[in-house]
Amino acid sequence: MSQPPVNGAGRGGRGALLLKALQGTVRRPGEGLPESGVAQPPEQGQSTSSQAAGVGAEASPVRAQPSPSTMGRGAILASLYQQTAKAGASPSPPAPSSPQAPGPYGKPQSPVRGRGIMGLQDIPGLPMYGRGIAQLGMQKQDTEAAVRPKERVSPPVPSPPQARQPSPASPTEQRVSPEALTQPMSKVTLEEKKERNIPPPGTMGQPVRVACNYIPVKSRLSGLYQYAVSFSPQIDSRNMRYGMLYDHKDVIGEVKAFDGAILYLPKKLPQSVTVVESTRKTDGALIKIRITLTKELAPDDRQCLTVYNIIFKNVMRALELKRVGRNYYDPLHPIAITQHKMEVWPGYITAIQAYDGGLMLNTDISHKVLRTETVLDMMQSIYQRSAGRGFQEQCTKQLVGEVVLTRYNNKTYRIDDIAWDKNPTNCFTFHTGEQVSFVDYYKKAYNINIADDSQPLIINRPKKRATDADPNEVLCLIPELCWLTGLTDNMRQDFRVMKDIAVHTRVTPMQRDMAMRKFVRNVESNPSAKSEMAKWGLYLDTDLLRTDARQLPLEKIILQKRSFQSNMEADFGREVCREPVLVPVDLKCWMVLFFARDENKANDFITMMKKVCPALGIRVNNPQQFRLENDRTETYLRIIRENLQPQVQMVVCIFPTPRDDRYSAIKKLCCVDSPVPSQVINAKTIGSQQKLRSVTQKIALQINAKLGGELWALEIPLKNIMVVGIDVYHEIKKGVRSVGGFVASTNRNLTRWYSRTCFQMPGQELIDGLKLCLTSALKKYHEVNHSLPDRIFIFRDGVGDGQLNTVAGYEVEQMRECAAYFGGQDYNPKLAVVIVQKRINTRIFAEYNRGQLENPRPGTILDHTVTRREWYDFFLVSQHVRQGTVSPTHYIVVADDTGLKPDHMQRLSYKLTHLYYNWPGTVRVPAPCQYAHKLAYLVGQSIHKDPSLELADRLFFL
Repeated sequence: MSQPPVNGAGRGGRGALLLKALQGTVRRPGEGLPESGVAQPPEQGQSTSSQAAGVGAEASPVRAQPSPSTMGRGAILASLYQQTAKAGASPSPPAPSSPQAPGPYGKPQSPVRGRGIMGLQDIPGLPMYGRGIAQLGMQKQDTEAAVRPKERVSPPVPSPPQARQPSPASPTEQRVSPEALTQPMSKVTLEEKKERNIPPPGTMGQPVRVACNYIPVKSRLSGLYQYAVSFSPQIDSRNMRYGMLYDHKDVIGEVKAFDGAILYLPKKLPQSVTVVESTRKTDGALIKIRITLTKELAPDDRQCLTVYNIIFKNVMRALELKRVGRNYYDPLHPIAITQHKMEVWPGYITAIQAYDGGLMLNTDISHKVLRTETVLDMMQSIYQRSAGRGFQEQCTKQLVGEVVLTRYNNKTYRIDDIAWDKNPTNCFTFHTGEQVSFVDYYKKAYNINIADDSQPLIINRPKKRATDADPNEVLCLIPELCWLTGLTDNMRQDFRVMKDIAVHTRVTPMQRDMAMRKFVRNVESNPSAKSEMAKWGLYLDTDLLRTDARQLPLEKIILQKRSFQSNMEADFGREVCREPVLVPVDLKCWMVLFFARDENKANDFITMMKKVCPALGIRVNNPQQFRLENDRTETYLRIIRENLQPQVQMVVCIFPTPRDDRYSAIKKLCCVDSPVPSQVINAKTIGSQQKLRSVTQKIALQINAKLGGELWALEIPLKNIMVVGIDVYHEIKKGVRSVGGFVASTNRNLTRWYSRTCFQMPGQELIDGLKLCLTSALKKYHEVNHSLPDRIFIFRDGVGDGQLNTVAGYEVEQMRECAAYFGGQDYNPKLAVVIVQKRINTRIFAEYNRGQLENPRPGTILDHTVTRREWYDFFLVSQHVRQGTVSPTHYIVVADDTGLKPDHMQRLSYKLTHLYYNWPGTVRVPAPCQYAHKLAYLVGQSIHKDPSLELADRLFFL
């Protein structure tokens, strides 16, 4: 009985072929195909699997029948099926009277243009044109070993994603040369190091000598050697793998770094593949350990850096510093702030990384603010203040989301919930399976006696990183053993608290320089720390990195009647408050609501508005005043609803005390339900007669910006461009959806803005709705200018290093697709996407006076030496600070086809820091990023809905 020919084209063909291949009889180990590709008869006395299965000579016509023309992966499965048929065919030779039946590859066949399969390239008549094994350069015998079935071996130990591990097999099981094993690894390395088109550093500006908080790291070694370690049979316990490998110190040496699958050594073993044996202590089984060289890493290789940072963690432990979170602190020398029940732990931030200037240690001073009261102390104080009414609700509101420190292990946890139905006498299941109470556990494990047996337990839900982690797992903590960390909102609003803390945490550039020099001396003078680095051939330079930066020229500020040069501090508040703004909007119809006891303050404010606004070019009419007999939120909302008319331009509410719920209700009404610009003022802010004039001037400028006015402008030489700012707000405490803020310019001077928001999953940083936002902004731009922008510059805030590639691909692709909605192929704007990072550890100090380190002036640019090798990036100091150390902003250009030189990109970024209308000076990030942050914060914190589109073309969120 002959079988029908197999057609391997199409998806249905592959499925049918796979089923037939699986149904066929599989060859036994050792029954490989000879080079001719035709099954040979077994020697006398042997029995094949086909004979055992009862398959006779009827299967021979299948092999003799020419297979049809096949394309793609179907041909591969066809060959697999035919190989299976050959394994099950009769071994009888053909009759002498007839020619030998041709094999499946006896005739030339059509080329297979799919991705091929390893080992089919050397079959006659079956050329490969796909992404098959041909590019790997494997030898013929290696290919045969890949096709030939191997004996069953234990699966390899899973390795970290940054290193690929070859499948373990003994030399007798897989005759592949060590060179062939390293070839695929070298290809992966080449693919990871794709060349990027990074422009050279800029040249604009005056040179400035600067120091940075980077310490050069020197290596005496030529690099590290990476080995893949596999155990046969498989060992699941990581500690057991450590122990077995470390038993062979005579082979691998004393200096090593092993994570359970990948081994790093500072020396090269004599053989590329080293096989040792250990005895498993639990059952006496013999375990074969195979150590295979996979890479020779340069000292600045990414995987070497991981090892170096692990080494430096050991250095920090040798210095008797304790890890809290990501950084290391000194709990033995705390700074007590007794008047506020706080203490400050001094510490360091350290990270070794490869930069344009070589291998360097980025180090900075860090401070951990701890409160000397426990969670139980705070619960008791809340109970006393509330007199027991709503106690649990108040505790949950104030404690959930706080971060606590358990001093018995120096670990931090976030409070996710409070278990009011549990206490320390409850039991939990120990890892041995027995039931243990919390009281007994802390006594046995830490020798701690829990005083209060009736206190509730704190719940922490750890973040799941492992795919097999239990999603229902929670950690229960004891309140009296948990110390509060950080500052509450009330503490941040208390000037005295912040002032007393700043005495210890605000460090000048010279103090930072002294602290970092002391750190290097401590490492060099500590025998354990110095030995830990010397074993790996590392040592630190004795001084901070010195290099040259550039000072950009001062910017020209343009008002309605005059223009002027900003000063060295980039502060132009005095000129803005005395001259007419660029585009004023008269305040003709507006409402003022105030509580009865604040009537005098409200009248003083209205009078001062009439005095200061004419100098700004703004005409102000008398407002409609509403005196409220109580300060309930419902009263404010009712008065606004009853008196809001279409001609009302602005609603001003004066609150007797700051209250978040009342503020949110007013903003929700004025931004969503009844769209109108609104201004909320705290009565205490306008209570001082000495400060009333300056406060009112700033409020008047803010009101003018909210009404659509333009306060000042700069010279923007680029024409027909759009600048976009993007930021994301996360509210982790409440678990609500994250909010993405999107702000885009609509005029040439970059002084008018169009805003949109989009909601996404809690904690999600990447924005899914960018296409809708940018499309709406382009429509608005066309409505205003009757043309579309030629170039679009997008400044994206809130993206960490781990998401740079994702943003460069995912979000950039969304933005490029928007052009198709406006003219198809005819409209293709140039696009630049710049990531703006504020939370960085880089510090730059200027040497203006004979080696004395000071804060650099606004406009200082550093775009070499400490920049990334794989990215087009630069550091910009844009704001002026009078206390402490200024923090630069890191700009990373992840996509750019605009053709701008680095000088022009840097100058545009610096210009944009002048255009934030809530501050007459420079801010730390470009104005559109700051606008997007304010918008996302308002919507995420107070409104929780998309604002009305009637307000989208005004800065209502300032």
